[in-house]
Amino acid sequence: MHNLDARDPLALGQQLMSVLEGGRRVATYKLATLLALLDYAVEHTPSDPNAVVEVDLDDLSDRVIALYWRQVRDLDGHHLRQSTTATARIPDAVRKLKASTSPPRFEIAVDVARRREPEMYASTRTAVKLTLVQQPLHRLQRVTKNQDYTCFLYDDRWMHDKVSAAAIAQQGNVISLFAGVAHALARLSALLKPALQIAWVDDVRRLNPFLRDDAPDLAGHLFGIDRVSLYRARLLLSREFGSQCFYCDGAVGAGAHVDHVLPWSRVGIDGLANLVLACLQCNGDKSNLLPAPVHVQGALDRGQERLDALAASIDWPSQYERTAAAARGLYSTQPANTPMWLGRKSIELLQPDFQWGTPRTMWSSKP
Repeated sequence: MHNLDARDPLALGQQLMSVLEGGRRVATYKLATLLALLDYAVEHTPSDPNAVVEVDLDDLSDRVIALYWRQVRDLDGHHLRQSTTATARIPDAVRKLKASTSPPRFEIAVDVARRREPEMYASTRTAVKLTLVQQPLHRLQRVTKNQDYTCFLYDDRWMHDKVSAAAIAQQGNVISLFAGVAHALARLSALLKPALQIAWVDDVRRLNPFLRDDAPDLAGHLFGIDRVSLYRARLLLSREFGSQCFYCDGAVGAGAHVDHVLPWSRVGIDGLANLVLACLQCNGDKSNLLPAPVHVQGALDRGQERLDALAASIDWPSQYERTAAAARGLYSTQPANTPMWLGRKSIELLQPDFQWGTPRTMWSSKP
């Protein structure tokens, strides 16, 4: 069932893209599932590159819900269709949850909705999980329904389009990524995520005839950072940590940028642990580059207890542990001498012996 050498990320990436490009998708579910798997792999990168990694299906469902959370918003007064069928089980479930937890004209984070309405969130997660196993996870490794295929990510032989919640529980509520797959996916993440997002934008445009080439920024609507929603975080960061740029200590005015220390394009972590104030120059120069680890360590050194309390005070997620886990996964899968953004016009190279969280190999100070 598993003939692909997952220790070769290029071969794994080529296999994934051949499956995704080999058939016409009827929904965006495969893309959402794969994006969620990429982020899971980054945050659960094993110390042994050849290890088998179990993917908790509740966790995977949480990530898929988060992906659709911003996408179920209307665009120019239109629902964006994500499927060729009239009923789209995952977006419909997410839209219902969002409508029941978010006040009119005021969007809350999905983590906040989960905290406010735990029973409704749990019901949504169960529905999403069942759909994931019956549809995209069942079909992710094949082009057509009747095609002979090889499982190269995980064993899907127990899955089918009528699988029950009880059957999922019998499997331990997990899928097991084959040896080496999680590490390879984490290494491929930075390359595959943009390609998958482009494919998603193309699918949504195809599924929604009202969209034209001159339509509003569809990619931004689906995957961009909502700067307005970061307003409360900006006020809090300024009040608690000062109106200085996190990177250069220069003064920032009322228009200070809220920057994702671990870039949004790498991991979609909006929690306070991953947010800092940045001046226009540093924000623009850093862009989507992976920062030198000292910056992530500095953001985390503000303290988990403090960040958790501050986030709760404005009904915002903290995601401290996710930020730390994503940092470990990102840095451990980068090849030696990978360029890292240290400061304006300053690049450091990742050291061959670097290990996340080991003070001996950390950069000792900011530029």
